[in-house]
Amino acid sequence: MANKTLMLDSSVLIDYFRKPNKANLRLVQISQQFSTLSISSITEFEIFNGATSLQIDFWNKLLKEITGLPFDNSAARIAVKIEAQLKKQRKNIDTADLFIAAVAVSNGLVLDTLNRRHFVHIESLKVLEN
Repeated sequence: MANKTLMLDSSVLIDYFRKPNKANLRLVQISQQFSTLSISSITEFEIFNGATSLQIDFWNKLLKEITGLPFDNSAARIAVKIEAQLKKQRKNIDTADLFIAAVAVSNGLVLDTLNRRHFVHIESLKVLEN
């Protein structure tokens, strides 16, 4: 396996959490193809903001294996550029998705998501092909 990093959207993690037969899920498949999996601090917020107290241990254990990337100054400026590009196209995006995409672009990473339509109009973002 090459030394490759992939950034995950919350949809991939939530799919893993929700489905009982984990062996064939996307997270398991991609973890065999990439040496490092990462998430943005925005994704971590989404996960823990939606978690119940009974789910916290599951998420803490899973996320120990995944590298966290901050929404920093570079990502903020990229988010501004993406937002301007989307406005020219008259396209809207959820703010959290905008920030997640900006972290991926800022770090030069490909994003894996089960919600491709959320990110399809962002020209500077590379989304993993299924």
